[in-house]
Amino acid sequence: MRNRYLRPSWDLPEIYLYRTPVDFRKQANGLALIVEQELGHSPFSGAFYAFTNRQRNKIKCLMWEDNGFVLYYKALAEERFKWPGPSDDLMPLTGEQINWLLDGYDITLLRGHKTLHYESVG
Repeated sequence: MRNRYLRPSWDLPEIYLYRTPVDFRKQANGLALIVEQELGHSPFSGAFYAFTNRQRNKIKCLMWEDNGFVLYYKALAEERFKWPGPSDDLMPLTGEQINWLLDGYDITLLRGHKTLHYESVG
């Protein structure tokens, strides 16, 4: 695997995937307004938020870092991101999961086996 230099850290404590597509004319301040007004979160907390467009071929990620917003942008030349459906507006992710998403994996399928609860063996 090639080295990836401009990627979200696996150590980020809070990562959220905004499931509803957004208007990609929005820049950092417009995305921060979504975080604040629609999600009720503080965009200055240092949490990392990922957004996509309707075609799901672009991704923007927003994070406040000390004294300004960091805006990460990736546009695919072909294909689309495997974006979870809009059942909830926000989906918490790990650093590993956001990087899987950026690599093209369907993060909704990357689940372990279901937990089983039995009362008796026989």
